[in-house]
Amino acid sequence: MLPLLRRAWVAAVTSSSSSSSCSSRPGSRRCSLGACCSYRLRDALHPLWQSPLTIPGGTRQSPINIQWRDSVYDPFLKPLKISYDPTTCLHIWNNGYSFLVEFDDSADRSIIVGGPLENQYRLKQFHFHWGAVNDWGSEHTVDCKFYPAELHLVHWNAVEYPSFEEAVMEGNGLAVIGVFLKLGARHEGLQTLVDALPAVRHKDTVIEFDVFDPSCLLPSCPDYWTYAGSLTTPPLTESVTWIIKKKPIEVDEDQLEAFRTLLFSSHGEEERRMVDNFRPLQPLMDRTVRSSFRPQLSP
Repeated sequence: MLPLLRRAWVAAVTSSSSSSSCSSRPGSRRCSLGACCSYRLRDALHPLWQSPLTIPGGTRQSPINIQWRDSVYDPFLKPLKISYDPTTCLHIWNNGYSFLVEFDDSADRSIIVGGPLENQYRLKQFHFHWGAVNDWGSEHTVDCKFYPAELHLVHWNAVEYPSFEEAVMEGNGLAVIGVFLKLGARHEGLQTLVDALPAVRHKDTVIEFDVFDPSCLLPSCPDYWTYAGSLTTPPLTESVTWIIKKKPIEVDEDQLEAFRTLLFSSHGEEERRMVDNFRPLQPLMDRTVRSSFRPQLSP
């Protein structure tokens, strides 16, 4: 998108938000993107992101703009405890609108607990959203600031629900950790993943990818924001407890460019670069964004 159009779109969405408070066979694989479409980009985007800006009756849609000083410090928020078993990593899959790194979630081997969560949640997959350039790409924003990309680690409530598919439809079914990526030093943990991306350049390609610990993609700072939200791809169900890390991780330009070499299209189709795969900001409505730290002026 042209920068001018992008700025106009951001202004319009932010204004709206403020007024309200921002190895299976590939053909048979079920999408678990579950927590992660655009409005003025319509012709340039994958059809998945050519959806309306809002959905009728929705009261807790995502993503949002997080206003640093308006978030409410909650001293009762617990530290988030993360325990990932690297051997549960299974595959990388280009599903046509992102690439998913999928995990074995048949047992409590890769889990999160604590934070704002009442139950233990199992890791299902993680994926990224990114822009065509470094000026945008993240789904959430902080004080209207975009990052070039955003990581989502998707977990489901296996205590209360028998399957991921059922958890997706329930208010407390999913927990997603969001991590911003900013331009900086090369990220050695991410590079292992980047090196595998050429093998999944086209839609519906899948490769084995075992023994990877996604905790290497988390910032060392434990601080986070949390709010009740939704999936950011259809069906947009309001089933997500969002946990957005305050501090971003650094990645370098070459690593971001590697994301942009992926394609929305399958082998034999006209090539369409996989970029701008994010949903626009949604109104906060009557929700409160809580923080595990005392709000202050953003850095």
